[in-house]
Amino acid sequence: MDQDIIAVVSFPGISAFHLSVPTLVFGEDRHEDGLPDFQLRICAVSPGMLRTSCGLQIEVQHGLECFADAGTIIVPSWENPLERPPEELLRALRKAHGTGARIVGLCLGAFVLAEAGLLDDRPATTHWLWTERFAKRFPKIKVDPKVLYIDDGDIITSAGTAAGLDCCLHMLRTRVGASIANRVARRLVVPPHRQGGQAQFIEQPVAINQGDERLSKTLEWAQTKLDHRLDVDTLADRAGMSRRTFTRRFHRLTGSTVTKWLTEQRLTSTRELLEATDFAIEQIASATGFGTALSLRSHFLKAFRTSPSAYRREFRGSSGIGEI
Repeated sequence: MDQDIIAVVSFPGISAFHLSVPTLVFGEDRHEDGLPDFQLRICAVSPGMLRTSCGLQIEVQHGLECFADAGTIIVPSWENPLERPPEELLRALRKAHGTGARIVGLCLGAFVLAEAGLLDDRPATTHWLWTERFAKRFPKIKVDPKVLYIDDGDIITSAGTAAGLDCCLHMLRTRVGASIANRVARRLVVPPHRQGGQAQFIEQPVAINQGDERLSKTLEWAQTKLDHRLDVDTLADRAGMSRRTFTRRFHRLTGSTVTKWLTEQRLTSTRELLEATDFAIEQIASATGFGTALSLRSHFLKAFRTSPSAYRREFRGSSGIGEI
């Protein structure tokens, strides 16, 4: 087994972008950057001409036999996570893992690793749109829906699409060090290491139930009053309900507690203000109901694993427009 041999699994209908992510990081000749001579092998259950999701034809020369001496095997996605992958692929992954290969599932490729039984009792992630179904289908997996990737040693999984690039740069960093990995990231014109996680991209809409109009209107009103003191009693009074009735119906409608829901709305408003305004953190804390900058930072860091300032830089860029 050679740690410089990397096998990437392709399949009919693969996204050209997903396939290009590991090839960009590991498949280019970058001796001038100090990279090892990685041997990247594109393989498939049935090698030959494969058609990508956008219609491009690619020639795959290797079958799954190339797993035998690969130190790392990457499944960059999967066409249909609701369908069980070919048993031949699952057996090959289990065998390679058993002989010491590191197995990587990028984006929906995590479903393939899960079907192979490689993620049981382990932490893992996948694209946030699929994490709920992922958790229900594979209850033994410790699913974290908020992170960009999880490195669990010999098993690595990542969130959707661009997070695969973060994951591959992380693998490169652990192999050759931060200096060389950062040099590669600069050539790709991407951040060497993004702070935070995919929780930053998840939409958190208000649940609206037309069958509970009074409650729905109360929640809509609350969204416009986030800078006010809001609690269960305030909202129950606004809805014309007893505290007990309001709490029961609120949970039925949102699946959450009032405190948690209010925090989520305040965080959503905070993100919007960070992206769209130049307000100071103290101003945003006041406008969103967090009260103090310290409270806002604490809640923001807990929810998104990054600071408000770092989030603003990530989503708006630095004040020096055009700087790289």
